Amino acid sequence: MDIELLQAQVGLWNLTYGYLKTMSLKCALDLGIPDAIFNNGQPMTLSQLHSVLSLPPSKKSHLYRLMRLLAHIGFFIEKNASACSEPVYDLTAQSRLVIEKNDSANMLPYVCCSLDDKWLKSSLYIGDWFMQDSKQNPFELANGCTLWEIVNREPVVKKKFNDAMVSSSCLFNDYIVRYGDDIFKGIESLVDVGGGKGAMAEVIANNFPHVRCTVLDLPHVVCDNPNDGIVKFVSGDMFNYVPPANAVLLKWILHDWSNEDCIRILRRCKDAIPSREAGGKVIVLEAVVGLTSPMISEEPQLLFDMLMLMVTEGEERDENVWKYLFTEAGFSSYKIVCTIGFSSIIEVYP
Repeated sequence: MDIELLQAQVGLWNLTYGYLKTMSLKCALDLGIPDAIFNNGQPMTLSQLHSVLSLPPSKKSHLYRLMRLLAHIGFFIEKNASACSEPVYDLTAQSRLVIEKNDSANMLPYVCCSLDDKWLKSSLYIGDWFMQDSKQNPFELANGCTLWEIVNREPVVKKKFNDAMVSSSCLFNDYIVRYGDDIFKGIESLVDVGGGKGAMAEVIANNFPHVRCTVLDLPHVVCDNPNDGIVKFVSGDMFNYVPPANAVLLKWILHDWSNEDCIRILRRCKDAIPSREAGGKVIVLEAVVGLTSPMISEEPQLLFDMLMLMVTEGEERDENVWKYLFTEAGFSSYKIVCTIGFSSIIEVYP
């Protein structure tokens, strides 16, 4: 058989069964494997891991098969595996990101939210969505309502989603601080639009005390947030009004919305800030498709784009589309300040 045909077959198998990588990750989190290794303080043998997880004796060999795959894809490290010794497992940089006790970079809430049944079920409806002339996205077809409706009416989902949004900021916060001297120079006030619980606004306020930070979000999001701290919370709708400030921050907001809605949001932001000569600007933290940090693949941008197709009316955009949106909203120019992984910080000027 032709070697190219064999390679094609293997590639097709990888695509067909790639979802099992995701399900194996979900299984590892459900079992608490990363936390078990972390709490042990050192790498664990298969027997130790099996014992700590309190799994039935019949599952030990199956646990090895799960760990073998997760080590192969880089989620764990497998050591000392030979015919005469048990394999020993240790954490990698990936698995450390989902350690519950990791306060500085804990992405566990975000990953768990993304692996919720409501999201996973939605992916099965993408083909149906393409064949229907319907405004409902795959998430709505699968769940009978929009993501935002579920978040509004189900307290458990609301908490999981809000915790995920806080978790998603953990790595970006460090970069905002690193590049903040230039970004926040001369800025006395900032509104974080759609800033949720204020995680990023609090980081900005703590590290740049000259910046007064306000979070604008929907009433059900900000109602439980105290207003006696360094961050002020304002209830409102970004489509109608953004409080006045020197600068407006939009982190992972615009990719949720259609081009038309993005232009509406950006126009409200433009109304809220002074002229460029007076220091006014909008700070956008989003992916610019095709633009990534060195050694970072473009693939996550494309996967996130499919997620937006599945769950929202939005998309991940390349620079040409961003330029179009900024121009249509009435801005004069923009600058991509830096790229963080597969996201970028963009300054947009009136």
